[in-house]
Amino acid sequence: MFSDFGKALGQIGDPRFRRVLLLGLALTIALLIGVYAGTLALIEWFAPASVEIPFVGPVGGLDTLLSIGSVLLITGLSVFLMMPVAALFSGLFMEDVVQAVEDRHYAALPPAPRLKLSDSLIDALNFFGLLIAANLFALALYPFAGPLIPVVFWAVNGFLLGREYFTLVAMRRLGRQGAKALRRRHSAAIWIAGTLMAAPLSIPLLNLVIPVLGVATFTHMFHRLNRAQG
Repeated sequence: MFSDFGKALGQIGDPRFRRVLLLGLALTIALLIGVYAGTLALIEWFAPASVEIPFVGPVGGLDTLLSIGSVLLITGLSVFLMMPVAALFSGLFMEDVVQAVEDRHYAALPPAPRLKLSDSLIDALNFFGLLIAANLFALALYPFAGPLIPVVFWAVNGFLLGREYFTLVAMRRLGRQGAKALRRRHSAAIWIAGTLMAAPLSIPLLNLVIPVLGVATFTHMFHRLNRAQG
């Protein structure tokens, strides 16, 4: 799988990779701005402009203080928001990255039919919901995980990301049922690859590149495993 990642990294300068990277960056920024704006709106709605402190009098700027705190909150949440961004990315931009990889490394293959945009979006939204639900469940485990919280976070999201990305890539060549069958036969390797992808998604700035490299890596992984099976 490290050779798969190396091949993906070697193609990062491809114009189609750069285009998808910029689109993913725009999606991420839009999501963060939306969450931040919603947070500020709630603060402005519920927080008073000033509070009355006994023997001191009115103290203003509470909403400003909370707003500054919201910046720190959103910075922390950006680590968790990258997981849903990666999920949405898979439905919106995956096809272009896979095609770029196949054009360069697997040109002898016949053209694969493009997945319907409606089907891709439905799959992405379903995965988005599953990802949110799984992370909410994982939150309940964090108090018991202690220093292993990052490991739990990476393992849960790695399982889901690997499962989704590999299936979407494989579906183009094998169909949904064939993709699921191949995924089940190599579930451990796919989980490990997904976990290795989930870990850098926790690192600001680096996490903007990972969805592109992740799709490219799973494309190479699919072709390697499918070729070995055949």
